[in-house]
Amino acid sequence: MLDAEIVASWLKDNPEFFVLHGAVLNEIQIPHPHGNHTVSLSERQLLTLRNKNRTLEQRLSELIGYAETNDNISGKVHQLAVRLLVQRTLKGVLDTIQHQMLHHFGVPHVTLRLWGIQGDTLEHPAFQPVAQIQKEAIAHVETPRCGHHTPVQCDQWFGELAPSLKSFALLPLRDSETFGALLLASPDENRFYPDMGIFYLQRITDLISTALRAHEQS
Repeated sequence: MLDAEIVASWLKDNPEFFVLHGAVLNEIQIPHPHGNHTVSLSERQLLTLRNKNRTLEQRLSELIGYAETNDNISGKVHQLAVRLLVQRTLKGVLDTIQHQMLHHFGVPHVTLRLWGIQGDTLEHPAFQPVAQIQKEAIAHVETPRCGHHTPVQCDQWFGELAPSLKSFALLPLRDSETFGALLLASPDENRFYPDMGIFYLQRITDLISTALRAHEQS
């Protein structure tokens, strides 16, 4: 009895076999992939191609969906940049950050804390006291961090809402040194998950950090 691998190898090396014996393609009957009956080899090939096309169409649909989502987020980041550029005061920047995060990015809960920036005489929630241990922990967060917990109980910045919040994105604000943090939160544990991409979060962090430094004395 011939070994199956030998037969397969011979057919691959002699593709002209099916040219010279085309009728064999229709005479060979093999099991249908989704039933109990048999089909010809050519019909099976057609079914295989259809399945591949279905898979490719699904993948293309997914890629289009990702592209549309990224385009949407990119537009929001651009709008944030434009809104920050037209502000002339620190209060205007702070209000813009809060409004954009809540109403354009659709983040349910947003809080901002600043400690290394001139403007602490401004009566704004962003200048509420921050524990030294929290400042030091945030200083060691190199990039935006997403997950179900925050460093050293920063979720307590949300007060009585803290127990109901299940996911967070911490954006450390800095230039040469860390001077604050933007904390985003949601009761949905899947909104900010540990392996979430931070490409746009990093750009938001850079925009906000630059805008705050530019207006810290205004």
